[in-house]
Amino acid sequence: MAITAQDVNRLRQETGAGMMDCKKALTEADGDFDKAKEILRKQGQKIADKRAENTTAEGIVLAEVSEDGTNGKLIALACETEPVSKVADFQNLANRAKETALATNAENKEALLAAPQEDGRTLQEHIVDLMGKIGEKIDVVAYENVTAEKVVSYIHSNGKLGVLVGLTNANGTDVTEVGKDIAMQIAAMKPVALDKDGVDATIVEREIEIGKEQARQEGKPEAMLERIAMGKLQKFYKENTLLNQEFVKDNSVTIAQLLDRTSKGLTVSVFKRVAIG
Repeated sequence: MAITAQDVNRLRQETGAGMMDCKKALTEADGDFDKAKEILRKQGQKIADKRAENTTAEGIVLAEVSEDGTNGKLIALACETEPVSKVADFQNLANRAKETALATNAENKEALLAAPQEDGRTLQEHIVDLMGKIGEKIDVVAYENVTAEKVVSYIHSNGKLGVLVGLTNANGTDVTEVGKDIAMQIAAMKPVALDKDGVDATIVEREIEIGKEQARQEGKPEAMLERIAMGKLQKFYKENTLLNQEFVKDNSVTIAQLLDRTSKGLTVSVFKRVAIG
């Protein structure tokens, strides 16, 4: 059957796909709109499969904290190139992902991607559709869901880095400002854990071996290597665990001291840092 410009435009409005892709899909489907939509979806899946190993170093990170301040969502939607990260369809998809997280309180990334949208299809299917339209890989590369007595969020100015901080023992004190300061600290200093107890055992073992090797290269006796390495490990904890780090705005205090000074017993119970690229 003859495919009219009105048919092509209608399919374009309903799917967001390009004019030529819509015309080809309608021609292949003999004018059947449902079949044409399925063809476009399969096209998106082909692109997704073809570009599965491609690097996604651009995109956007979004954060949202509940009105009562006790829950925060952090989402990173990534793509291959910066121009794509700026287009309205990509930005709208990122907001769709955030709104889905808020509406469903998805526990993890898998649950978020499987969440049904208003048309009955999943968020992942909408992502695949946009891959078919744009022609490059798009992926939710990170999703964090944090609950605490007080949650504070921070998005860096480049839009590609975000942090959630969960605080406890506020004791009625407004801790928003200190929470923001700590979130910015996390963004800049990249702590690996809250304190030494949270550092992965493999990281501890690696740092001890590095310390021993450095001491060995400096000509220190073998009998002293373990003690020297343990000293270096303590320095590692101070520089790389949040509560032990010096506060970047005032290096006379640690983060733990800053929190306790703000409100006795105030501490960070959890933090999440997400970056693209």
